[in-house]
Amino acid sequence: MDIKLFMFSFILTSVLFSLLYIPTKNSNPITILKPTTTFILPQHQNNPYNATFAYLISGSSGDTMKLKRLMLALYHPANHYLIHLDAAAPDEDHREIARFVSSNGVFAEVGNVWIVKKANLVTYRGPTMLATTLHAMSLLLRTAKWDWFINLSASDYPLLTQDDLIHAFSDLPKDLNFVQHTSHLGWKMNKRGKPIIIDPGLYSSNKSEIWWVIKQRSLPTAFKLYTGSAWTILSRSFAEYCIIGWDNLPRTLLLYYTNFVSSPEGYFQTLLCNSEEFRNKTLNHDLHYISWDIPPKQHPRSLGLKDYRKMILSNRPFARKFKKNDPVLNKIDRDLLNRGSRQFSLGAWCLQPHNKCDKLRVENYGLLSPGPASRRFRILLSKLLSAHSSTRRLLCK
Repeated sequence: MDIKLFMFSFILTSVLFSLLYIPTKNSNPITILKPTTTFILPQHQNNPYNATFAYLISGSSGDTMKLKRLMLALYHPANHYLIHLDAAAPDEDHREIARFVSSNGVFAEVGNVWIVKKANLVTYRGPTMLATTLHAMSLLLRTAKWDWFINLSASDYPLLTQDDLIHAFSDLPKDLNFVQHTSHLGWKMNKRGKPIIIDPGLYSSNKSEIWWVIKQRSLPTAFKLYTGSAWTILSRSFAEYCIIGWDNLPRTLLLYYTNFVSSPEGYFQTLLCNSEEFRNKTLNHDLHYISWDIPPKQHPRSLGLKDYRKMILSNRPFARKFKKNDPVLNKIDRDLLNRGSRQFSLGAWCLQPHNKCDKLRVENYGLLSPGPASRRFRILLSKLLSAHSSTRRLLCK
């Protein structure tokens, strides 16, 4: 009887989770700031930028200062930004983020910054983080045109300006994905592949830890498991495949990963590498600088001033994780982003003294001002593309 009850609960939970990311016609899924009439491009004009990005920026309780700083460091009028603050965060945190977005003149003028109106509970190591990511993809696909989707947390920070990033991506094929992946699961084979977990965040209004089912399952034979970093840069075409799923693989894997420990570290990797269409359109890199203890612990260590040189030499566009207002962030702002306190990063759209940029002029839209960081990042991209070309037949093995 207990086994029957569990199986019913398992199937019901999986079906409910699979519905979380299906695009709907909700009237108000996100809070949208309507652009003012001061920044209107001609209807016939195409996007003058050759690469644009849609960001999901996630935070939890106590992350408001980090979210605001990251948002200013990442902002560019060509991109699109969706902020998700965990439903478990205090109401004052949600109000503070809403005030920050609504009071910024440039955000209101361009209308490309949104907040998830009905936030989700996000449980550490549970599938609710994956559900939130897929939900964000669905909203951003429906709301705006963009080329790549990037998921970041409040503990991430850029190591280059958005002009640098746009410039470096401008010559890349639009169907490339950046996902660190491997099929060599090692200890994860038994610790991740076989256990069954239930995330109360899927059905409870209060956050609690995941709980473990005593009975384990066998490893799948219908598809091959992959694992890797939860931080990715995904093409729009792959994002559409995840959400629309013109074959059944995205839904099949979603049902499987509903009860999988740390599903964000496996779902996209397994989906990409089991898809004939996308497996050869993936570069094995997450484009993050992350430092781990030796032997590695459950979380990467926090970065500081002693890591600055290594971050630069990595040529990577993002790094994690950072503590709130760590001195190394001030150095990154000053030396790499050329941004003042509570101001935007340098960009051709924003060349005013101290990057104040209260207004956005149409004549500046479409211009780029890339710097040395763009050249460094292009070196990394060139190496990744060269490795991709030489080992194309051996990808996802």
